[in-house]
Amino acid sequence: MNHFKEIQELLRLITKLELAEFKLKEGDFELSVRTKFFDKTAKSAAPVVLPAPLTTHVAAPHVADNSTEPAAATPVSAPATTAAAPAEKPTTGAYLEIRSPIVGTFYRSPSPDKPPYVKPGDVIKAGDVVCIVEAMKLFNEIESEHSGTIVKVMVEDASPVEFDQVLFLIDPKG
Repeated sequence: MNHFKEIQELLRLITKLELAEFKLKEGDFELSVRTKFFDKTAKSAAPVVLPAPLTTHVAAPHVADNSTEPAAATPVSAPATTAAAPAEKPTTGAYLEIRSPIVGTFYRSPSPDKPPYVKPGDVIKAGDVVCIVEAMKLFNEIESEHSGTIVKVMVEDASPVEFDQVLFLIDPKG
């Protein structure tokens, strides 16, 4: 399937937003996802309408049941407005923020016996790995989108992080 990456990105977004249930229907293509956050008692919660994260025109057999329910997803904690937030955005001050692109556990080093990827005072380039965020047993290397000097690590090692949480402050002039 040539739209595999788009579906992967959609699944990452569902995980980031901690959605309980998500349904997508486009032509003959149907996708239905239930996550660990699914709770039948949450039916009274307001549905969330997400911006279309992919513009695919996939013709595939139905993968969901033919239920007549409207497409709806129930958030557990994160608001839908965070869906369009970039992974890294400038702050109001002189520093740039590296933000977590996913919900998970923050690790400063590749393993407990290795040194941290970066520490305050280190000069980094765009594309350098600065940490790992583990989500659902997958270890995701987080890369910086900017060059500069690490000013501050905002999260303790092995701590849980939320989607779009600030992980590092970078001085782009440093």
